[in-house]
This record gives sequence, structure tokens and C-alpha cells, in this order.
Amino acid sequence: MKYLGKIDVMPLEALLDPQGKAVNQSMHNIGFESVVDVRIGKHIEVTIEAENKMQAEKLINEACGKILTNPIMEGYEFVVDEA
Repeated sequence: MKYLGKIDVMPLEALLDPQGKAVNQSMHNIGFESVVDVRIGKHIEVTIEAENKMQAEKLINEACGKILTNPIMEGYEFVVDEA
């Protein structure tokens, strides 16, 4: 069965997010003074073949830990649904 994993990767809260800081400053410069903070991450979608949802979740979790994220700098969350 095919499953679609939707993964959100974000910089760890304890780390500086230079992209987010630059966007935050730009937003202030064009009049969005009420914006307090911006953090920028990435969204990844992966379609995989697996026997069941539990196996699909395991495969997505392994992929995140091994190649899709840098665990020293990033955290991730994901959901898996039937494709």
C-alpha cells in the first residue's frame, strides 16, 4: 500500500535562525511591526510503499533521522496518511 509522509523540519528552538531573523527584520521594515518572531524551516513530502501505516511511520522516522534532517540542528514532526 502507498503512504504519504508529510514532514515539517524546523531549527531547534535553542539555535539562532538567521533566515528567520532576516525575514523578521524585513517584515518590520515594510510595516509589520506586530510580528514578534519568524522561524523558517522546510516541508517535505515522501510517498512510500509499506505493508501498513505503522511500518510507513517507522520508515519515515528512520529517513528523517538518517538523511532528511540534521538532528544536531533540526527537529521534525510528521504525519503519515494513505496516498
